[in-house]
Amino acid sequence: MELQNHGFALHLGRRRLKGRIFRAVALGAICVALVMLALLFLDVIADGIGRLNWQFLTSFPSRRPERAGILSALVGSIFMVVLMALIAFPIGVGAAIYLEEYAPKSWLTDLIQINVANLAGVPSILYGLLGLEIFARWLSGFTGGRSVLTGALTMALLILPIVIVSAREAIRAVPDDIRLAALALGATRWQVVRDHVLPYAMPGVLTGMILATSRAIGETAPLITIGALTYVAFLPDSVRSPFTVLPIQIFNWVSRPQADFHVNAAAGILVLLAILLSMNATAVYLRHRFEQRLKR
Repeated sequence: MELQNHGFALHLGRRRLKGRIFRAVALGAICVALVMLALLFLDVIADGIGRLNWQFLTSFPSRRPERAGILSALVGSIFMVVLMALIAFPIGVGAAIYLEEYAPKSWLTDLIQINVANLAGVPSILYGLLGLEIFARWLSGFTGGRSVLTGALTMALLILPIVIVSAREAIRAVPDDIRLAALALGATRWQVVRDHVLPYAMPGVLTGMILATSRAIGETAPLITIGALTYVAFLPDSVRSPFTVLPIQIFNWVSRPQADFHVNAAAGILVLLAILLSMNATAVYLRHRFEQRLKR
C-alpha cells in the first residue's frame, strides 16, 4: 500500500513538474512575442510620428514625398470597410441563424458546415482571384469593374466564413432553457430567435465581427489581384469608382527607394493602426453595452 502511494505521489509530482515547465515555456513565448511587437511598434512610432500632421491626412499622393498624403487611401479604406460590413454581416449572421435554428439535421447540413469551416482557412489570394473573375469581369456591368463595390464584395467573401463560424458558436452557447421558456409562453420560432437568442448571442457575434474586420482592413493581396490602384489622386464618388486602400498605399511607399517615402509609410501604418483600434474599441463598447443590458 505504501509503495502504491509512493508511486502515485511520484506520478503526481511529475505531472505537476511538466505542467510548470509547459506554463513557463508558454509564458516565455508570449513575452518574446510581446517584446518583438513592442520593438516594432516603437520603431514605427519613431519613424512616422513626426510626419503625422493635418497636411499628411488631407493631401493626395504625390511623387514628392514631402507633399504626399494619404487622403485617397484613407477614404477608400473607410468606404470599402463600411460597404463590406453592410454586405457581409447581415448575410453571415443570417446564415448562422439558419444553420443553428432552422436547418434540419442531415448530411447536406453537415457538408455545408464543414465547408464553411474550411473556407475560413483558405488563403486570401484565392478570394482575390475569385473576385477578379466574378465581380470585376463577369459582373462588371453591375460593379463597374475594378471598383470600390468589387473590393467590398471580394472582402465580404473573405470574412463571411469567419462571421458565420463565430456567430454560430455564439448562438449555440445560448442555453436551451431560454428557447424552451419562450416557446412555452406561446412565442413563435422567429420571435424566440429575434427577442431572446440574438440578444444573448450578440456579444459573441460582435467579437466575430471584430476579428473579421481586423483581418479585412489589413489585407492587400485580394485587392491587388482585383486591380485596386496604387496611385489615386482623387476621392471615390460612388461605389463604382476606382479606389485604393491604406495597405496598398503603404506598400507603394515602402517599395520606393527614397527614405522619405519610408517615413510616409511609417506614418501610414500609424493611421491604419489608429483606425483599427478605433473600430475595435467601438465594437468592444457595443459588446459591453449588450452584456450590461443582459444583466439587468
